[in-house]
Amino acid sequence: MNSLNQGRPEMSKLAIIGEIEVAPGNRDRLLAALGAHRARCLKDEPGTLQFEVLQPHDDDARVLAFEVYRDEAAFEVHRNNPSIARFREETAGAIAAFKVTRCAPVG
Repeated sequence: MNSLNQGRPEMSKLAIIGEIEVAPGNRDRLLAALGAHRARCLKDEPGTLQFEVLQPHDDDARVLAFEVYRDEAAFEVHRNNPSIARFREETAGAIAAFKVTRCAPVG
């Protein structure tokens, strides 16, 4: 327990790594929608601490998202924010597969 918490349990940050397999011919549309979603989340969700969109050097058919949330509650706010519904509408048919890995930041 951190002495700054004065007896309160520590809030654990939550990191998410999202791996998106892009449907053929949809990379640019997906990247534009994901970039707009990222901007909305960082602006409108105080518990969203970091949101990065990554393009692997060797695979144009994949896009990664690296997100860090203040805690589990902040992630739930993100999951229920209207921005995620808008992103899903804007990317309908653009995502062939989507995998999420939940992580605990270390250090």
